[in-house]
Amino acid sequence: MSELLERASKLLERATSVEEMEIFLSRGVETEVQAYGGEVESLSSSSSAEIGIRILRDGPGGARVGTAYAGSWDDDAIDEALANARDNAQFATEDEFVAFARPDGVTPAPLSLSDPAVLSTSMDDKVAMAIALEAMVRGGDARIRQVDAANYSDYVAEAAIVTTTGIAASFDRSGSYVSVEAIASDGDEDQTGWGLSVGRAPGELSLETAARDAIRRATRMLGAVKASSFRGVAVFDPRTAATLWSIVGGALSGDAVVRGRSFFAGRLGEQVASNLVTLIDDPTDARHFSASAYDAEGLACRRNQLITKGQLEKFVYDTVSGRRAGTPSTGSAVRGGVAGSPSAGCRALQLLPGEYDQEEIFRRVGTGVFVESLTGVHSGVNPISGDFSVGITGLMIRDGQLAEPVREVTIASTLQRMLLDVLLVGADVQWLPGTAAAQTVAVDGIALSGS
Repeated sequence: MSELLERASKLLERATSVEEMEIFLSRGVETEVQAYGGEVESLSSSSSAEIGIRILRDGPGGARVGTAYAGSWDDDAIDEALANARDNAQFATEDEFVAFARPDGVTPAPLSLSDPAVLSTSMDDKVAMAIALEAMVRGGDARIRQVDAANYSDYVAEAAIVTTTGIAASFDRSGSYVSVEAIASDGDEDQTGWGLSVGRAPGELSLETAARDAIRRATRMLGAVKASSFRGVAVFDPRTAATLWSIVGGALSGDAVVRGRSFFAGRLGEQVASNLVTLIDDPTDARHFSASAYDAEGLACRRNQLITKGQLEKFVYDTVSGRRAGTPSTGSAVRGGVAGSPSAGCRALQLLPGEYDQEEIFRRVGTGVFVESLTGVHSGVNPISGDFSVGITGLMIRDGQLAEPVREVTIASTLQRMLLDVLLVGADVQWLPGTAAAQTVAVDGIALSGS
């Protein structure tokens, strides 16, 4: 038993006979370095130790749950959090479907997601990476006039979840990142581009990849124009495609479905996408940076195939949304740290790869627009109706090759139509921070509004 799990289990002894209790402990260490002008502009290193407590009590109309949080493991802080959770439970709304998770017999995947090199790498080496990254971008192209936010960051985190219902889970992970934003200039015009490299530990990072990506994205946008309006094919690069799949994943949440807040509601078993679309949520795949052996309720994560060759097969559920829908949890509880309550959500989405590289997709598309960035996603995408209208920057595709850069344009469709109109799926999968890995994807029927 891990030290964290042992500590959490000890706190369960404070539960009374008329309540169920959940203890969620977490701790971590984070480092962030930002370089500017060949020097360290900012440096921070912090540690945290937090506790979340949930208390469940039965009532005549269902269970009531009280939640409280403390940013310390001091005895006084824990005592206060426990008292607050009990007090909050008295005033919570009763709900017949509310319950804590119970072991379901699924064996957790044997994942190794934490690398000790994050902590053993010296601060001097971490600083040197941020400074070197800035220098690479500044010297990489004569058109780069400024470098903003040349960053190195990392973290090591571990957590334990225990309940009086028999849950006992502990897990840890680490991550390292370098990112940089470049500003390219050509006369009076400036364009920005950013690059990144991610890994479990500093040794997995590539400064060259991050620098090259930032330079390329900034410089090739110079001379961008407002394109003429048209309806046709949009090719999404892996980063923007990851945003799309994250939005789709939100609509595949059992919470959203049972509350009627998903455009997938009532469509189980239907053909909802092109037969090129097989979408999986698999936190047990260690290549995902959000992989985990356990979900946010302490149940074993598992591979959930949600869409198979375009057919909607499954939603993801936590315990409560599963009870509302009359189905077991899929081991898909997520929550925003120890202070939050679990809900159902996708953690590690991936579209099964296709057979083409990005250049071949351009050739097969012939004419269209290549989307490198999206703006206004939160205001322009409605996961209930499926309406989709966002700003983009990118490049036109002409005669199967990238042509002039474009900006100040909007693309529009609906998520339902976009899924059905997936034309081509790339083989160039990128494992990115966030809830989705992705590759280049071509979608037909997109309306581009420009000049």
